[in-house]
Amino acid sequence: MSLEKKTSGQYDAAQIQVLEGLEAVRKRPGMYIGSTGARGLHHLVYEVVDNSVDEALAGFCKTINVTINADNSITVEDDGRGMPVDKHPKLGIPAVEVIHTVLHAGGKFGGGGYKVSGGLHGVGASVVNALSTHMEVEVKRNGKIYKQCYERGKTVTKLEEIGNTRKTGSKTSFWPDPEIFETTVFDYNTLQHRLREMAFLNKGIKIVFKDEREGQKKEETFYYEGGIKEYVKFQNESKTAIHQDIIYFEVKKPNCEVEVAMQYTDSYSELVLGYANNINTVDGGTHIVGFKSALTRIFNDYGKKAKILKDNDAPLSGDDVREGLTAIVSVKLSEPQFEGQTKGKLGNPEMRGFVEKATNENLLAFLEENPAQAKTILEKCQKAARAREAARKARETVRRSGALEKFSMPGKLADCSDKEPSNCEIFLVEGDSAGGSAKDGRDRKRQAILPLRGKILNVEKARLDRILSSDEIKNMITAFGCGIGDDFNIEKLRYHKIIIMTDADVDGAHIRTLLLTFFYRFMRPLIEGGYVYAAQPPLYQVKKGKDVYYTYSEDEQVKLMKKLEEKPGKADIQRYKGLGEMDAEQLWDTTMDYEHRTLIQITIEDSAAADQTFSILMGDKVPPRKKFIEENAVYATLDI
Repeated sequence: MSLEKKTSGQYDAAQIQVLEGLEAVRKRPGMYIGSTGARGLHHLVYEVVDNSVDEALAGFCKTINVTINADNSITVEDDGRGMPVDKHPKLGIPAVEVIHTVLHAGGKFGGGGYKVSGGLHGVGASVVNALSTHMEVEVKRNGKIYKQCYERGKTVTKLEEIGNTRKTGSKTSFWPDPEIFETTVFDYNTLQHRLREMAFLNKGIKIVFKDEREGQKKEETFYYEGGIKEYVKFQNESKTAIHQDIIYFEVKKPNCEVEVAMQYTDSYSELVLGYANNINTVDGGTHIVGFKSALTRIFNDYGKKAKILKDNDAPLSGDDVREGLTAIVSVKLSEPQFEGQTKGKLGNPEMRGFVEKATNENLLAFLEENPAQAKTILEKCQKAARAREAARKARETVRRSGALEKFSMPGKLADCSDKEPSNCEIFLVEGDSAGGSAKDGRDRKRQAILPLRGKILNVEKARLDRILSSDEIKNMITAFGCGIGDDFNIEKLRYHKIIIMTDADVDGAHIRTLLLTFFYRFMRPLIEGGYVYAAQPPLYQVKKGKDVYYTYSEDEQVKLMKKLEEKPGKADIQRYKGLGEMDAEQLWDTTMDYEHRTLIQITIEDSAAADQTFSILMGDKVPPRKKFIEENAVYATLDI
């Protein structure tokens, strides 16, 4: 939305409308921010930043400064109008205090404060306050600077004037409460990704991000005149575009607008990211349905009209026209209807027709005006269609084979006896040697073992028909029981824990990445449902006297050795080069025993970041991979 287009409504205390109190936030924080882990912690920052972005959407703010302070507190400052400080007509206290102490209070409920807003629920500032040990708010407005302080949701100082100024804006600092959160340490990369995303989605907004912590000091500025066009370019850095121009269009109506940017690459996966009022609608919604529907229709119609598709050709499917596509679909509307507290899906029915019509008209215009690029795209779609047919035949072969063999499991699979999926887990083990130890050491009732020979196919560089010709991948598909691609059915999954158990070395990390790439691209519900884990085998075994110790990192080993210096005798140290060096009892004790093992659950916090990371690590382009390794080597460990 244009920064110049300002709402005409007043923004004072009368626009701050109250819905209910603030009692339950500290008691049930997960209901408001999703979790009390790292995800919920970072959500606090997003809530405050969203309020500043809403000011920008209304046309009153151009620069937002976000700082991780030296003491790990957060400060967000903008040059918007400044929060209202006059008395609220109903509550009789300053409006800025209402915003920070009353749940569901804000200028976003029809009071005329904002035309378009991402912070729909109005819980942002008050929830951040409730979950912080301390919060300070400064407002520049009416030629004055005002300040007020809060603690754990309660007001602790009156609103006071502390100076004069010609500027306007709001500044919020908060200290997350360690009684609430599992960690109060902010991750730079997590915040960096979201702030960059916000700058992409709102062209013309400048977001300055600083880290003032000792040993971590850095500063970045995110500012994109091209908006989501530059977002597509950024996502495709590690891919090869097959046509020159990024297709872009923007359509506005009085109460809604849509922006679309898209480009095809030579990859085999699709990335369609949907946003509604800057909120990533990870589960899609009516705007994405409208976009996809138009996409399929236009390419079929244009292909026939341009005689690229023959009369006897089968119509292109949605999967065909989206193979290799990177697209951003961003809508902004005055009354968004989100499904669920997490706002993962847009429900407004009118947005389907609006986006579909906008895509129909503008995409067709691009294809007609750029016939050479249109032909390149259509030819890729045709190749995808042929590969889809080949994959269908391959799946049929796999299904027929399974039926003829009465659903027999792969020969290398050592299955468990329990048939209740929620009780069962399968270990994907690197190599036959480690597989043998795992088979001997496991709990045969609940733990299945599937050894993998060498490194599986890099699915980032292959279509489904070729993937289905890989024996190792077919073995996994058959063992899991839930199918793949269009045939995937999570309800048929035979194990509710799929555990990747590889050596703690570079080759093991590579195999783990190959497996995760396969799951992400072709069995994503496994990761989204929380079924995929990585085991953590030890790096060292240390014997001193009759005592045996295992350590899982270099730091842990150093600490253990310092501790053992106090005890008499010589320590016998074994550095494990691989799982195969452990006998069955050692593997059980360290890596498979339910009571003592360490499992790391694989999650997808953000599909855009995950897609880009897999493309960088597993794609063809070397420079982006080199840059990624250089920037992230400092964080690398031998465990996942």
